Amino acid sequence: MYDIVIIGSGPAGATLARMLDNKYKILIVDKRNLNENKEYKREKCCGGLIAPDAQKMLAHLGLGIPKQVLTGPQMFSVKSIDFDNKMEKHYQRHYINIDREKFDRWLVSLIPETVNTDYGCQFISYKEKDDYIEVKLRNKEEYVIKTKILVGADGAISKVRKQTFKNSKFPESYISIQKWYKTNVDMPYYTSIFDKEITDFYSWIIQKDEYMLIGSAIPSKYNANEKYDILLNKLKKCGYDIGEEYKKTGTLIMRTRKLNQINVVKGKVALIGEAAGLISSSSAEGISYALKSGAMLAHSINKNNKNWSSNYRKNVKKIKFNILLKNIKALIMYNKFLRCLIMKSRILSMKIKSE
Repeated sequence: MYDIVIIGSGPAGATLARMLDNKYKILIVDKRNLNENKEYKREKCCGGLIAPDAQKMLAHLGLGIPKQVLTGPQMFSVKSIDFDNKMEKHYQRHYINIDREKFDRWLVSLIPETVNTDYGCQFISYKEKDDYIEVKLRNKEEYVIKTKILVGADGAISKVRKQTFKNSKFPESYISIQKWYKTNVDMPYYTSIFDKEITDFYSWIIQKDEYMLIGSAIPSKYNANEKYDILLNKLKKCGYDIGEEYKKTGTLIMRTRKLNQINVVKGKVALIGEAAGLISSSSAEGISYALKSGAMLAHSINKNNKNWSSNYRKNVKKIKFNILLKNIKALIMYNKFLRCLIMKSRILSMKIKSE
């Protein structure tokens, strides 16, 4: 019998496992091959940038990113390309450019040895009993374990959430496509692209060493590959030298537009990070919320194991308020007319000498 079983070893799950008191018997599982010293069999589709909110949370947790996790270039501005209004502007903003796989492995390396792990393991389902939960897992073969608390930290397409909150409202789904291309051009800035023809969200360009990453978050109701090709053709017409394709990743992202799309606790089951719907509707940034919710749940359980669920609900209200502000920001950012007014006003924009 475990006290806590955590499904998922991303930033949310790894933070929770690291911060829980060692008096608890804990198991953390992940479908990735985290116990093998080679690239993931299932690579996460992620731009791999640590935004200011996530930087602040890392500082709060007393963590500094080791140099082996970093990649180049480091970025101190955002280039906004607005195809709808035919405008471009630069804005000062600092992102830490990382190798996302190494970042996740680093967070996992901080988990105490007292925590039990099972990597290359998939969550199948669970059954809630009177005093415990039966969890069915598969690692080569299926097996069943018992736990007092089950935590879903298994990302946007969380199986734990689907089973626990199957009658609740889910965030809107988007297909994220990201391709890596060889490049000889230096782009020391993060590029965000607005174009209603492609998506009502946004697309992006990020450099990582000798590669240019071009990605887009496209509503799942659209033909994502077709929309991505439109984006690529537009960039080529703008003069972007897009080299040979190196690799392609894709995933489903959930965009939380309403607070009732966030679900965190039901019975003996808790959700953290993107599994709970904790993600910015303006930028799709989720690492800060993953770190914060993992820490909040750990604090709630460590403080009062009997009333952990009510404590966690109370703490998550702070995150919900922040997401509400992001939703208001998104209404402005993704309105063609308002965005045009802001960019024309030159408020907070900056000139780049090289241009």
